[in-house]
Amino acid sequence: MLQQIVTQVIDLSKQVGAFIKQERSTFNSDQIEYKGLNDMVSYVDKTAEEKIVAGLEKILPEAGFITEEKTKNKIGERYNWIIDPLDGTTNFIHGLPVFSVSIALKEYDELVAGVVYEINLDECFYAWKGAPAYLNGKEIKVSNCPTISNSLIATGFPYYDFEKQPQYIELFTYLMKNCHGLRRLGSAAVDLAYTACGRFDAYYEYNLNAWDCAAGIVIVRQAGGQVVNFKGGDEVLDTRELLATNGKMTGEMLTAVQQFFS
Repeated sequence: MLQQIVTQVIDLSKQVGAFIKQERSTFNSDQIEYKGLNDMVSYVDKTAEEKIVAGLEKILPEAGFITEEKTKNKIGERYNWIIDPLDGTTNFIHGLPVFSVSIALKEYDELVAGVVYEINLDECFYAWKGAPAYLNGKEIKVSNCPTISNSLIATGFPYYDFEKQPQYIELFTYLMKNCHGLRRLGSAAVDLAYTACGRFDAYYEYNLNAWDCAAGIVIVRQAGGQVVNFKGGDEVLDTRELLATNGKMTGEMLTAVQQFFS
């Protein structure tokens, strides 16, 4: 059942991705709205979400929705979709080609399927419970990098809640001095997908929402990686703290994170 659902979600993600890419060619800054400080949205996000919701209602009619743009208010008893129609909105608005469609399925309290479609490279990452993770039909696995000193690490910068900014900068400085490099792409879904396929060895961020990371969490875990909060627990959607690694680096990364985030 999950495999069939994911196959349909992949098709839907690509259809919506094509719409987003087309709109990018004519998009201008007059079409931006602000939900909060540096928290932007446009008609593209909203229309894309409406298209996704309409498609998912056909795939699993009984499911509810947890969506970024709140175009649908319905909570399902057993199944709920967690949707970010355009993860990387700031990149999209500025014409930076790193943005994605992110769709996850939660059964009761467990994430059981995830699809991340990186639009500009036409790369679709997906996984479901009990199966490997895939990129465009080929199985993917996390990297074998054993230590921070040999790693490439992704992160995200705080852009509206700066309460923990000092700790973040201290951790950033520590990792900058001790790894091969740090990258900030601007799409948590893509960061997680790239961790799942071994392009990144680890990824960390705080102040994430469920729709930013739910699909990517499934993909990393099914690719053999680990996703935990900053205390090392498995619950990340509600804690808004996320550390994803290839598994081999989890202990060392947690030690580093916990030096600054207690």
